[in-house]
Amino acid sequence: MSTEATLSIPPRRLTTAPFRRASWPGAWLVALLVSSATLPAAQFVLFDVTFTFTKDDADNSKPSKSHYYVKGAAVNPERPRDWTAPVDYRNGTVHLRLEVLDKPAGSEPTTWSICYIPNKGQGNGYGCTGTDLYREKGVYEKDVSMKAFWQNDGIVWSEGIKQMDLVIKDGSGGSGHAHKRADSEKFFPTKVRLTVVQVSAGAKYDPSLVPNLPKPTVNKDAK
Repeated sequence: MSTEATLSIPPRRLTTAPFRRASWPGAWLVALLVSSATLPAAQFVLFDVTFTFTKDDADNSKPSKSHYYVKGAAVNPERPRDWTAPVDYRNGTVHLRLEVLDKPAGSEPTTWSICYIPNKGQGNGYGCTGTDLYREKGVYEKDVSMKAFWQNDGIVWSEGIKQMDLVIKDGSGGSGHAHKRADSEKFFPTKVRLTVVQVSAGAKYDPSLVPNLPKPTVNKDAK
C-alpha cells in the first residue's frame, strides 16, 4: 500500500496574495476567494491521497479491516481547529473527488465511505459521508451538505478533526465491507486518488483553487 503526494489549501488566509510554498510537504499555499466585504468565501483541501489498496491491505488494516487511514501529515496540518468560526465550514459543503485509476474487471459496484474522526465526539462519536457507487475507472465528483451525512452531529465541530477513515465497500449498504466478499478479487487490487475539499457556508466549490487537478472529466454514469 503506497500513498503519494498530499495537497492543501489552508483555510485561514482570506487573501488574494500570490501563491507561495506551504510548510506541508509537497503542498502549495493557495490564495482564497473573497466574495464580498462581509461574507468571506473559503475552501481548503482536507486531504488529497493517492494509494493502491490490496486484499492483503484490507485484511490487515488495524484497528478495522477494509480501512485506509488518513492521519498525521496526510491531513492538512493547517486545517482549522474550530470549524464553526471565524469561517463556518460546519454548515457548508464537502466536495468529494474520486479518481479511480485502477479497478479489477467485472464492473462490480464499489464505494468508499469517508469518515470524520473528531478530536471530541458526542453520541456515536464520528460521522461518515461517501462516494457514489462506481463500476469502472474514471472520475466521480459530488457535493454533500455537511448537515446531511450519517451522524454528522456526532462530532463537536468546534474542536476539529484529527483523522479520516476511508472504507471500501460493495453496493449492499453500510456493512458491505469488501474484504468479507467471497469474490473479493472483484475489488482488489485497486488504485484511487481521493480529494476532499471543505467549502464554507454560502460558498461554492472552485476547482481552480485545488492544486494539481487535471481538467475536469466527470463520469456522469456513477451508478
